[in-house]
Amino acid sequence: MDWSQARATATITIVTLVASLLILAMNLLPEAAVGGGFIPLRFDAAVPPNAGFPVPAILTPLTATLIHGGFAHVALNLLMLVYCGGQAERAVGARGIVLLYVAGAFAAALGQYLMDPVSHVPMIGASGAISAVVGAYALLYGQRRAQAVAGVSADMVHVLWLAAAWIGIQLLVGLAGFGGTTIAIGAHIGGFIAGLALARPLLLWRYRGA
Repeated sequence: MDWSQARATATITIVTLVASLLILAMNLLPEAAVGGGFIPLRFDAAVPPNAGFPVPAILTPLTATLIHGGFAHVALNLLMLVYCGGQAERAVGARGIVLLYVAGAFAAALGQYLMDPVSHVPMIGASGAISAVVGAYALLYGQRRAQAVAGVSADMVHVLWLAAAWIGIQLLVGLAGFGGTTIAIGAHIGGFIAGLALARPLLLWRYRGA
């Protein structure tokens, strides 16, 4: 990997790693999860805008990406980010990967909100934002074997197949449960769909501005 072409990905990785490890090392995970995690219920009109939380609700989709539930959690997420993000950044550029990551974080929060808008459980971790990066990587680098169907272009069929496959995987993961661990299925789906939607526009944006 030529990291001179993936500096934004490297920066996001380092910031996320440092923040997550500091929170874990200082045993601040419960406080950080409640204060900076994405909590759908905070967007209920009946809940006061601040309600004693240190981070405004609208920013929590981003701050949640800096909080992880354990060392394995952060390691797995950042491994995916390093590989898929580095490759995707080569295609869409530094600005493109940052926009993709941020948009993915908010799309992930929206997906999780739609799954359970009254949940009081904090969503933490960067996996939703990284799902957007994975979606863009899959679309940009995946081998296209789809054919046009009923007037739908082959490219669109390819996108739909990727989306269907990812959603199916997430639903299976949710059914498996993994020992009772709560997995943000809605966030993973929302992020991935955002990545599929933004990959080509970001690619065009980069090269039109070149």
